[in-house]
Amino acid sequence: MNREQLEHILRAASAITKQGRFVVVGSQSIVGTIPEPPGVLGYSAEADIYPLDAPELADLIDGSIGEGSPFHETFGYYAQGVGPETAVLPEGWQYRLNQVRDPITLADGYCLDPTDMAASKLVAWREKDKEFLGAMLESKLMDRGALEQRALQIPQKRLSEYGLTHEELVRRIGLLGQIISERPLPDRATGNEASTIEGMRRALPLRKKSKGLDH
Repeated sequence: MNREQLEHILRAASAITKQGRFVVVGSQSIVGTIPEPPGVLGYSAEADIYPLDAPELADLIDGSIGEGSPFHETFGYYAQGVGPETAVLPEGWQYRLNQVRDPITLADGYCLDPTDMAASKLVAWREKDKEFLGAMLESKLMDRGALEQRALQIPQKRLSEYGLTHEELVRRIGLLGQIISERPLPDRATGNEASTIEGMRRALPLRKKSKGLDH
């Protein structure tokens, strides 16, 4: 998925729900930072979103432009309507969002900061999450120290719902190096390709940071 496709999803979701503000969680919130995510980072065709001011309308999104819908079949990407509790996130995540605005409807998508999103993937810890985290580290979109700091900011109450502790999240971060070395990732960055994250960051204008969901 890329930025233009996310803008299309926001436009469609706004028409369906009559809402103008959406929170984007999951892997493709990364397009709030990198408009054209390379390799593993952009593989997913799914954007996990919910209306900020009416989260209960997420099911409407799922039923209208979700997986297997005519929208999905026509365009090759889709929205997954989720709830605010879907992603387990560090405290303060709502003040680190990156704003994407559809230029036609002016619908806003508030995308997770990449390190906050990565911390939520430590909790999920599926094979695809491990692969995505490895790609983020290799692309230097975040570093392990920052990830560990954010992981420790996830409320223990939320972790307990999944039988997890902060110590286990730190252990998982330590395993990422082994995962990367044992299973090469597609489009592995060497630091010289024009498509690497660092190269893209230098070429892009500064992205618009959200002032937080309270504003």
